[in-house]
Amino acid sequence: MTDKLNVLMVGTGEYTTGFVNGAASQSDKKVGVIALSMFDLRRRGKVGKVQLVGTNGKKFGAIREHLDKNIGQVYNMDTTLDLTCPADDQVDPEAYKSAIDQLSPGDAITIFTPDPTHFDIALYAIQRGIHVLVTKPAVKILQQHQQLIAEADKHGVVVLVEHHKRFDPVYRDARAKALTLGEFNYFYSYMSQPKRQLDTFRAWAGKESDISYYLNSHHIDFHCWALEGKAVPYRVVASGSKGVATSAPFNLTESTEDTISLLVNWRSTENPSHQGVAVYTSSWVAPNKSEVHSQQRFHYLGASGEINVDQAHRGYTVTSDPGNGYSYVNPFFMNYAPDEEGHFGGQTGYGYVSIEKFVDACQAVNAKRLTPNDLDQRHMPTIRNTVLVTAILEAGRVSLDENRPVDIVTDAQGYSLV
Repeated sequence: MTDKLNVLMVGTGEYTTGFVNGAASQSDKKVGVIALSMFDLRRRGKVGKVQLVGTNGKKFGAIREHLDKNIGQVYNMDTTLDLTCPADDQVDPEAYKSAIDQLSPGDAITIFTPDPTHFDIALYAIQRGIHVLVTKPAVKILQQHQQLIAEADKHGVVVLVEHHKRFDPVYRDARAKALTLGEFNYFYSYMSQPKRQLDTFRAWAGKESDISYYLNSHHIDFHCWALEGKAVPYRVVASGSKGVATSAPFNLTESTEDTISLLVNWRSTENPSHQGVAVYTSSWVAPNKSEVHSQQRFHYLGASGEINVDQAHRGYTVTSDPGNGYSYVNPFFMNYAPDEEGHFGGQTGYGYVSIEKFVDACQAVNAKRLTPNDLDQRHMPTIRNTVLVTAILEAGRVSLDENRPVDIVTDAQGYSLV
């Protein structure tokens, strides 16, 4: 087996290609993240074949042109796709199966598709010995998450969830400091995106998933990571607001919340007399002309200190006549500036690092230098280490739908909701 990792990218949308509604995205991911990173990792000798599968082959001509124009010609980058599926004249919602079937055990896939599709795609790959990187949320249902843990163990493959905030140097440092602040007491987080994203996500927003699954997953994972082995969540109460997404010009389904807050009670595993509370809030109706694409901040209070992080405002502003005029920018996620040789130069961005860590992990497991269990022990965002994220998110959805508190309890399977 060659050391290079062959990768199949599942999903052709914004995060993978930067191509949305027939053109380059208008968000902060104008040339995407996954494809660009994989092309660069191929240039650097870590990745072999780069392949792409979606549901509508009729998009591939425009996607290839977009990738060549906005990545290939900008970074002197080879944007050749070794396989696209389905054929350019076909539409096939299950094209991922035939694309995965042509892979070999030890190859890898990335899954950046609508939330309800993650489980079926990941399971199909895992059962064929394929490593998996899946976007957050890994799945929407706790039972499915625990099934993926069992299948990953059975087949000995790497399954990581793309929680890139774990590789943000500020968040990594904040987590290390939180570990020194004694028992957890209070956590508050807020994350938003502009309301134009409602058009980007029109196909699934409010029907197949919600804003909490999409954005709250970032800070819930950070908080679970910070409290790993120290505390567990045991009760969730959710509340949501409505009215913007369901009105003109968006007119999304009546079930679409604008903003969702989850109130979560935590209990210390080291000292049961200590309890903490967390409030995770996310929204996709922020102003279109905000100074940032995504507001992102949190406050952590421990028994002996507190931490405040404002990820959106890092002291770097740009003012120009076109676009929004005045904006805070974040090159620490994806730095799209070329290097001194004209190649892509953003290898230290935490969006890129998250993907390279996955590639490195797959190569190490293939070469038997590591086992998937080693990744669990290293506190990587593995499918096992992220199970409480899904528990909290699903509990929040149940709480909204049934207008009641939902408890998270330990059982023979791991966790369940009651």
